[in-house]
Amino acid sequence: MKNIFACIVMIICFLFAAPLYAQDARVVGNLVAAGDAAFQRFDNQAAMESYQKGLEIDPQCYEATWKLARAYIDLGEKLTDKEQRKEYYLKAHELAKKAVEIKPEAAKGHLYLSISLGRVALDAGGKEKVRLSKEIKSEVDRTLAIDPNDDIAWHVLALWNRNISTLSWIEKQFANIFLGGVPKEASVEKAVECLEKAIQIKNDNLNHHLELGITYEVLDKKDLAIEEYEKVMELPISDSDDKDHKAKAEESLKRLKP
Repeated sequence: MKNIFACIVMIICFLFAAPLYAQDARVVGNLVAAGDAAFQRFDNQAAMESYQKGLEIDPQCYEATWKLARAYIDLGEKLTDKEQRKEYYLKAHELAKKAVEIKPEAAKGHLYLSISLGRVALDAGGKEKVRLSKEIKSEVDRTLAIDPNDDIAWHVLALWNRNISTLSWIEKQFANIFLGGVPKEASVEKAVECLEKAIQIKNDNLNHHLELGITYEVLDKKDLAIEEYEKVMELPISDSDDKDHKAKAEESLKRLKP
């Protein structure tokens, strides 16, 4: 009798809970969509707030989690205070790790885990930068294994190659400690290949062309660098950072074409 009663209670609870769960799912979906719309109009603060509200309702929502990590990275890039910027990047790192835990077979969590670590590395000292590089490479490799057509992942891999292959003498000593030496597969030429792959996937991304121009300069290929910077100036703005990308390209063109 007790078992029958318990079953009846469970059925009643399920019947009441199911509509509530469906309602919550709709609300979270609407909040993620609102965040996406804000992201498209370059309002990263509004995007962050929408994704955060979605996570408050459903802490296991994968889309809201990795997109909130992306919002923290985008907002962090605009901060001038180094400590505050690091705080945003570490928050992005925490969220990206959570996204990987929620859905390890999906690419975006791994991608933004690599990007958040890369942003932390930019402000870090040589020792920490080299130490983080190993995890950055691991996560971007996982991203590309899942989705080989993710242009941003190819971009991240390109910067990893360029940064590792142009380490200072002291950073190379740290690489000996943390990486067992500078990875032999890393090269500036490989960085060019990765950026060309990113451009093949998404030709209208200004940052791909900007970084390719910078990489060509490292290789002393001035004419090719100029071509990429001019491409940056020609392309329309499609990202919140594109005004900065155009400003950098314009400055480089003035320097290379006096």
